[in-house]
Amino acid sequence: MSAFCRDCLADAAAPAVRCAACGSPRLLRHGELAELSIAHVDCDAFYAAIEKRDDPSLAAEPVIVGGGRRGVVATACYVARTFEVRSAMPMFEALRLCPHARVIQPNMEKYARVGREVRSMMLALTPLVEPLSIDEAFLDLSGTERLHGHSPAKVLARFAIEVEHKLSITVSIGLSCNKFLAKIASDLDKPRGFAVLGAAEAPQFLAPKPVSFIFGVGKVGAARLARDGFHRIADLQKVSEVEMMRRYGEEGRRLARLARGIDARLVSADRETKSVSSETTFDRDIADFRALERILWAQTEEVSARLKEKALAGATVTLKLKTADFKIRTRAHSFGAPTQLAGKIFTAARALLERETGGTKFRLLGLGLSALTTADQADPADFVDGRAVEAEHAVDRVRARFGEDAVVRGLAFERPEKR
Repeated sequence: MSAFCRDCLADAAAPAVRCAACGSPRLLRHGELAELSIAHVDCDAFYAAIEKRDDPSLAAEPVIVGGGRRGVVATACYVARTFEVRSAMPMFEALRLCPHARVIQPNMEKYARVGREVRSMMLALTPLVEPLSIDEAFLDLSGTERLHGHSPAKVLARFAIEVEHKLSITVSIGLSCNKFLAKIASDLDKPRGFAVLGAAEAPQFLAPKPVSFIFGVGKVGAARLARDGFHRIADLQKVSEVEMMRRYGEEGRRLARLARGIDARLVSADRETKSVSSETTFDRDIADFRALERILWAQTEEVSARLKEKALAGATVTLKLKTADFKIRTRAHSFGAPTQLAGKIFTAARALLERETGGTKFRLLGLGLSALTTADQADPADFVDGRAVEAEHAVDRVRARFGEDAVVRGLAFERPEKR
């Protein structure tokens, strides 16, 4: 069984309790350690960790990063998590559980900057980095031993040390033979962890887990599987892949394979963006169409600017509304051809919004564009009025240089309401 010290990278005897070279108890040992090369790297409590790094007085405090009292928790530090505060929890519920928590408004620009630094350090290990979010990614280190002079496991351990020293945040790493198992492993030893889950042990490890442990199996899917007698992953393992396909089609094949720890998905550095969106949670419930319209316009400009920055266009506009009693409404409109223009997106989104207002109070408004393609496939009609297109791009350039408030357009000014 291979083993090494996560602090000094010295090889260790398998039965050792501490590193003979530096005395650290953080020894990593596993029978497949030298063979595995697919990793999932996740920054620990990312937003909160950055805030604690930048303000040492917060080090021992329960910190919640999120919107105001009417918002939701974006990240909770591990101290706050001991009070059962979790991401996506309504802020009022988080403060009920942990009333003495320090609540900090998110600074996405700062977090994105640190995220880019982490990503750059990942790319120094391998070009096969598949980002999942601002603070996590899959990595494939196959064939990098000669380049780095170490096994993928040691390279990842050294990476974790360097992130901690250079950026003063920590990461947790899951190492396995495929993406599914690597993602599971990264959650096993948080924070500042490094867990290994090999192919040989995967079926036994997965067997007692509920079927919802498999990604993509939500409440509805789990209920359907339960009606058919599948409650645990062990129940899926008892049925052949052919039988699962007969019952559930291609989804049955997926479930049968993942239940056995088999995942053929490759780590893709060219992972496509599926949607571009913006959401706002209000400090107070809003029913007024005019107020919602102004927020929608700001979101439209944000989404449009990001599409242009990424050279993308989208064909489907989705409006998301959360009512005062936390019920979610989604409404969508599809264009005949993709677009990235704010004016066109707003016209469609505004029509969707207008049909939903009429006294209902909302606590959240969101706008997204999906069915994405490259900008060169956008609707040719978008470019008929060249002045309008150039005007939008000019505003984006000025804002990129001088800040979001450098140019104020459209609904930021009062005008007679058109309904």
